[in-house]
Amino acid sequence: MNSKKTLSLNTKQSESNQQTLGKVWLVGGGPGDPELLTIKAMRVLSEADIVLYDSLISEEILAMLPKKCTRIHVGKRCGAHKMTQVDIQKLLLTSARKYGKVVRLKGGDPFIFGRGGEELEYLMKHGVEVDIVPGITAAGGCAAAAKIPLTHRQYGNALMLDSGHTQFGDYEPSQNPTRVFYMGLKQAGMITARLLGDGLNESTPVALIANGTLPNQEVHTGVLMDLPRLAERYSASGPALIIVGEVAAFAARNQIQMTRQAVA
Repeated sequence: MNSKKTLSLNTKQSESNQQTLGKVWLVGGGPGDPELLTIKAMRVLSEADIVLYDSLISEEILAMLPKKCTRIHVGKRCGAHKMTQVDIQKLLLTSARKYGKVVRLKGGDPFIFGRGGEELEYLMKHGVEVDIVPGITAAGGCAAAAKIPLTHRQYGNALMLDSGHTQFGDYEPSQNPTRVFYMGLKQAGMITARLLGDGLNESTPVALIANGTLPNQEVHTGVLMDLPRLAERYSASGPALIIVGEVAAFAARNQIQMTRQAVA
């Protein structure tokens, strides 16, 4: 009987702790021009209780923040880090325990060399709800400003975004590049065969995303050997994206986390 009461008490305490946590938005601030902020980013910023922002966020964008919100500069520039990544992640968790609406404002896009994946993992591990607001990444924004098309049918059919340095500060060629295929559903079998022929492991995670960002979005996950089968089973109409690489496993983890939250 006592064990049941203890279990019930622990469950209530857990639910209470979950209810007191705020929500975190990882928001892409784009390449700098405030007019390149998305409408969703502007809405989220206008409702923020606290904003943790990077050094690359322009003064014009900072001027848009509501006067009532708390602002903390957590920027990292080459050779001059205001806070370590671990400290930033801890501060995000502390902020979620204190405020209802927490915004982590990053230059460009949170998931393209923005370390948003690390922050997402940390917050999810601690039971914090996280939303991602993508932004125009520097490659797209700066190329467009210079009138340079990053893709062109006459000049190649691939685009690779590479970081100029590793977490240790040096540079080395990518060992496990993420591969993204547009409009590749009908060619899924050929894509799989080619990647396996190039030496990619058959257990490499894959994700197929249909109608991405829309209310009817579908996410199907598996491993490389599953890709042709996933493509055949794809039933929704609309554009689909295929992602191949270790990061594709995040989609499966997120689905598990959402299921747990729904059950709770």
